[in-house]
Amino acid sequence: MSLKYKRVLIKLSGEALAGEKKFGLDYDVVHNICVGVKQCVDAGAEVAIVVGGGNFWRGRSSGKMDRTRADHMGMLATVINSLALADGFESVGVTVRVQTAITMQQIAEPYIRNRAVSHLDNGKLIILGCGTGSPFFSTDTAAALRAAELDADVILKATLVDGVYDSDPHQNPDAKKYDVLTFSEMLNKELGVMDLTAATLCRDQNIPIVVFSIDDPDNFLRAVQGENIGTIVH
Repeated sequence: MSLKYKRVLIKLSGEALAGEKKFGLDYDVVHNICVGVKQCVDAGAEVAIVVGGGNFWRGRSSGKMDRTRADHMGMLATVINSLALADGFESVGVTVRVQTAITMQQIAEPYIRNRAVSHLDNGKLIILGCGTGSPFFSTDTAAALRAAELDADVILKATLVDGVYDSDPHQNPDAKKYDVLTFSEMLNKELGVMDLTAATLCRDQNIPIVVFSIDDPDNFLRAVQGENIGTIVH
């Protein structure tokens, strides 16, 4: 099977794992995601995943709480999601390792770049929790950073919409979908694909982003094969 991208970093939002519940975990959704990503692994792709924690907690929306502490709570939320995904992958026969940017050795490996690369080289899927390990940085920025560190060919950003639009398609039925964007266009038009820090890092490191809908699990394999789904930012 021909793959356009050999080593990929998948960015999953926490909200996507909640499904229609909007909070917590929907295990059917988690299972479907794992089945979809397994197709990529079976096809020979090396897969790393960075997951958000917005289905449990958002540090930047914590109101009067100290931002650093709130962000640390958000990092813990990503670990819950990482462990849930690991369980889902193991249930469908994928060998997986969870690594966290904040050490919690009883439940996960610490994130060590060389160890992560070794896992990928040996066919293991890795899930990277705790974002960057530092407050004030989003999990989008963590995805861009890890993609650069791990020499990923692409970031696959699985979302609740089927690409990038010039406005919210859920609110504007006339919203225009982009098939291809440059990073400069994305930043100048403030399209919100990723935050400024993440987008700038991807641009500087020449890491393309493919944005597509998470609703169809087969989209993961289509994206890895280079099919024209969603929007590609380069």
